[in-house]
Amino acid sequence: MVIPNQPIGATVEHPNATAVLFLGAASIFCCGALGPVAWALGKRALDQIEDSGGALGGRAQVLVGYVLGVIGTVLMVLMAILFLLIVLGGNA
Repeated sequence: MVIPNQPIGATVEHPNATAVLFLGAASIFCCGALGPVAWALGKRALDQIEDSGGALGGRAQVLVGYVLGVIGTVLMVLMAILFLLIVLGGNA
């Protein structure tokens, strides 16, 4: 993969690295619905970084955002199940 206007051997951070990290963190701390978004964007970004052959960097940021997105998604599902059990079960 050739990236224009970059010196040979220099890595460029993936364009979505910061966004994936932000979405992953936001899915944990405020909005669980952002978890699947961080998960999907993180997976796509990790695949692109691997396919770039070292031309794209930011793998650590993307990986942390991806893992936080997975955790945020799991927490969102658990909270939804708990909510449904409380609503359907009456007094819990």
